[in-house]
Amino acid sequence: MQGPVVIAAGGTGGHLFPGQALAQELARRGRDIVLMTDERVKRFDSLFPGADIYAVPSATPSGKGIAGLVKAAPVLFSGVAKSFGILGRVKPAVVIGFGGYPTLPPLAAALLRRIPTCVHEQNAVLGRVNRLVGPYVHAIASTFPSPRYLRETDKGKLVLTGNPVRDAVIQQADVPYDRLDADARIRLLVFGGSQGARVMADIVPGALTRLPESIRARLDVVQQCRPEDRERVEGAYRVAGIAAELQTFFDDMPARIASAHLVIGRSGASTMAELGIIGRPSILVPLPHSLDNDQKANAEVLAGEGAAWMIEQRDFTEESLAEKLADLFAHPETLNGAAAAAKATGQPQAVKKLADLVEELGRGEFRRALSHEKAGG
Repeated sequence: MQGPVVIAAGGTGGHLFPGQALAQELARRGRDIVLMTDERVKRFDSLFPGADIYAVPSATPSGKGIAGLVKAAPVLFSGVAKSFGILGRVKPAVVIGFGGYPTLPPLAAALLRRIPTCVHEQNAVLGRVNRLVGPYVHAIASTFPSPRYLRETDKGKLVLTGNPVRDAVIQQADVPYDRLDADARIRLLVFGGSQGARVMADIVPGALTRLPESIRARLDVVQQCRPEDRERVEGAYRVAGIAAELQTFFDDMPARIASAHLVIGRSGASTMAELGIIGRPSILVPLPHSLDNDQKANAEVLAGEGAAWMIEQRDFTEESLAEKLADLFAHPETLNGAAAAAKATGQPQAVKKLADLVEELGRGEFRRALSHEKAGG
């Protein structure tokens, strides 16, 4: 395989972290990495040591109407032009995009230059950019076997890889679940990212306060909070006599997940992958306004496997959460079973499968996709 691998990723951590995981694996294989991203992510260049990083213009159309697309079009066209020039200089073997509008200019430029291309879909719903370029790219790597909105004509290029996770997550994969006994300390992890931490701060402390004193005395809570919420959340736990550690950011989140008996959080793709690989039960509150309701679709998959319980945000109240927690803590065998079910969904080989696919594309060996032999006969 001649030339570097271009990773197009940006926007949110859900798109960025799988790209980081792939970069780590390809670097171990001696491949050169180029990251093409937007200005928001360029400041996180430490996540891609050794990679050449290029920021390209990008814009996300506002709303679903034509007006939003028209407004974003000049920026996107500028991004395609800049990407076309960059790809001409770096001469990559393959370009892979991880979804989100920051990946559209590099992918469009790669298609114009007839460079082998691939997209990766982290969610149970095919994202808008991946839907848009799906008919034209050479392969579609997926976390789920049948992502919603996948065209019938694109099923022949679908490759089930799973969602790659960072090395720090894989390192926790062999930590066994500390089965919860009737009188043991209960380790509860609460997080939701920048968009989800507020609802967790609003609901979780009050819900835990409603639990019987015998349960509150056993709780060890670790919770991510926004800076402006920290004081009131600390006060609520202090009054209730609940042991709690609060931080605005945890740089050891995989280890925190591994030590938890139960996780309460959002249902973004990276969180789903990490819960599965580490094998921890969860209460999931999907982000209600995510594009295409992808977080709800993700949560439904894990809940359907008996590995999680989904509570939609409109139903996520102090009363409903307290009722669910009281039931789970009264029946610890339910949590133990959910941990095993979560572990069964894990895909620890995802990054290796995706790296294999990228290398096959770069060498021109992925004939099913490159020549469309199966689709075209």
